[in-house]
Amino acid sequence: MANKSVFATIKGKLLPRADAMNHEGAQAYRLTPHQALAQLASTGTFNATFYAEAREQMDEVLKLAWQVEPEFLAKTAVHAYETGYMKDMPAVLLSALSMMQGDAFERAFVRIVKNGKMLRNFVQVMRSGAVGRKSLGTRPKRLVLKWLERASDLEIMRAAVGNDPSLADVVKMVHPKPASASRAALYGYLIGKPHNVLALPDLVKAFEAFKRDPSLPVPEVPFQMLTTMPLTKPHWVQIAETAGWQMLRQNLNTFARNGVFEVEGFAEKLAARLSDPTEVKRARVFPYQLMVTFTSLVEEVPGVVRNALQDAMEIALSNVPMVDGCVVVAPDVSGSMGSSVTGRRKGATSAVRCIDVAALVAAALLRRNPTARIMPFENDVVDIHLNARDTVMTNAQKLAAIGGGGTNCSAPLARLVKERAKVDLVVFVSDNQSWVDGTSHPHQGTATMQEWRKLKGLNPGAKLVCIDIQPYDTAQAKPEADVLNVGGFSDRVFDVVVTMLSSKGDPDHWVRTIEAVDL
Repeated sequence: MANKSVFATIKGKLLPRADAMNHEGAQAYRLTPHQALAQLASTGTFNATFYAEAREQMDEVLKLAWQVEPEFLAKTAVHAYETGYMKDMPAVLLSALSMMQGDAFERAFVRIVKNGKMLRNFVQVMRSGAVGRKSLGTRPKRLVLKWLERASDLEIMRAAVGNDPSLADVVKMVHPKPASASRAALYGYLIGKPHNVLALPDLVKAFEAFKRDPSLPVPEVPFQMLTTMPLTKPHWVQIAETAGWQMLRQNLNTFARNGVFEVEGFAEKLAARLSDPTEVKRARVFPYQLMVTFTSLVEEVPGVVRNALQDAMEIALSNVPMVDGCVVVAPDVSGSMGSSVTGRRKGATSAVRCIDVAALVAAALLRRNPTARIMPFENDVVDIHLNARDTVMTNAQKLAAIGGGGTNCSAPLARLVKERAKVDLVVFVSDNQSWVDGTSHPHQGTATMQEWRKLKGLNPGAKLVCIDIQPYDTAQAKPEADVLNVGGFSDRVFDVVVTMLSSKGDPDHWVRTIEAVDL
């Protein structure tokens, strides 16, 4: 008689076989090249994460780039930039695309390289040798030249802020042919070569004049070009008045220290800009960036400005879906979620943790779905009471304050099965590296899939969405008609969730979303 502990009949439909191991050595499902690239492109920042080093991310991205079609690679790069708000990743994908045949590279370049920072990012990646070449090459050089030709004087000055490479390095590299005496003088000014001072653009003349005589009006040059100068309170007021939205948000404490809010009516003026729906959406701000700004404000920042940031958060999360039925949100609060959401890099590690993003997503869904059940988990579910009427920031701070323990992604599902709960949608927000609930054999599937299948037996119409906020290439739930794995930490993941909920069921729904990008 065969050993029944090994050959006992499995009840119900067979689970998909686990075909990979995650970074904790537990059973997982390997994503297809298209799925994995979509995941890495939306979360990878090429910094070291809790489980992987920066070089591992780069190697995996480049390997996947050559396993998909150039058209899909181009659409992924555009999607990562326009929807995921990424910067380095689109530059890397563009660089890989530049070595492939076809016109997808040119079509993606003009969608991604919209400003001087992205131009310098792209050139840095190309000349680093990281993607297999150390020079621009003919096609990339031609497109860089076109960007320089079309850029305004203000765009050129903005691009001149930053190094490695500096814009001067880029100009020396591509040798642009200036179309006017003014542009010839500007290039000479930037690279430190002799030039006609009288032919310089008015903006540059104003900047040089201000350096000589600070009593003149503050020129509309990038803020960073002025910080080394002895600025007065009126100067700071002028800077704040002309600052872009993101620069305004990032420097509220600086403005406070320099007395800007002491000017009567000015706090209300800045608050109106911070909470302006058009400006918030144009700024492409990460919701978690607003949370970090809010929590780090110094005491001198007035209440009207603090309230404006909360209003901006509500605007930034306006696309969070309202879902009919019973919603469960499971944010991962385990120990690994205490790591920086954009990874570790000396001198540039973000203070924002994965747990902060998970908490924010959960709080946002609760805000739009007041009856939603929030089930934070680590080794097991952590019981917590949240008031749906509290602000997103308040509830996010409560959730983010938990933290610690191992990762057990199946715990919320097991609790729901035990309760025989009615569920229409379950949303996980995690780094997806479950190990506490590891199964012993791949034929059994992951514990997450085991519990999900049981829950589906109780709720046949239920759907599962797993939002992954770290750049790994495995999942705990295999993509199926009712299971969506989506990566990212911008508010745009909610758009994908909304379309998935209204779709008829597609295991590759997120890949289809990227394929729908119109180049």
